[in-house]
Amino acid sequence: MVAVENVVFVFVAGLLTALATGLGAIPFFLVDEFSDRWNVLLWGLASGIMVAASLFGLVREGLAYGSPVLLVPGVLAGVGLVAVAHELLDDFDQSPKQFEQADFTKLLLILGILTVHSFPEGVAVGVSFAELGLEAATPESAVGIVGVSVPLLAVFMTVAISIHNIPEGTAIAIPLRSLGVSEWKMVWWAVFSSLPQPVGAVIAYYFVTLAKAFLPFGFGFAAGAMVYLVLTEFVPEALEYGDGLPGGGKRELLTGIAVGVLAMVPLAFV
Repeated sequence: MVAVENVVFVFVAGLLTALATGLGAIPFFLVDEFSDRWNVLLWGLASGIMVAASLFGLVREGLAYGSPVLLVPGVLAGVGLVAVAHELLDDFDQSPKQFEQADFTKLLLILGILTVHSFPEGVAVGVSFAELGLEAATPESAVGIVGVSVPLLAVFMTVAISIHNIPEGTAIAIPLRSLGVSEWKMVWWAVFSSLPQPVGAVIAYYFVTLAKAFLPFGFGFAAGAMVYLVLTEFVPEALEYGDGLPGGGKRELLTGIAVGVLAMVPLAFV
């Protein structure tokens, strides 16, 4: 039986990642524009963090729980989910302008689209909490938070997703700024775009807790979804911002990726 307090704990962690998206709009309280160079660096940082967290954390953890027999299908399933989500999203225009001007019915549709878009990120958070509260967790692999034994992987993954969400929030805020939307409304719409993440986190946590034999599949699923998201969304988004920079912004992108990877290196030794 999954403890209710653990489910609440995972939901709060997922909610924190969603709230972090709102931080992407904070710079607009101080400046009118956010330079393309900084956008490229932030997307590169998010890319490096997510790839490193997937490889050093999720994949390694999945292999620790079993053979690649379940891990590899999980990776392929994660890739498949994001690929299908992309196909579905291609038919819809989910620009921030729609957020601001939508009626209630359209907002429900947009929320459904965002669920497909951000669900894999919530899954990554939920899966990483698989050993939440277990006394079997060693002191080296867990940290005490408000009296709960939290896996270090979960701490790293929550921080990683939160950092990734910041430039995503900036990407949402930029066009809203051009529409004359207030700063606090930009923060709200940025957070709104990631609200499905705590739900995805709880569902994934509940599943892997009930079916521990399938943990390698769960870890592989989250890793595959994350890496595929980086390759198909983060990197193209960064290069789009860097189109007008010298070298197409590739130098800034690689710098951000390198910093992100280095920031996650300690995860390989947890």
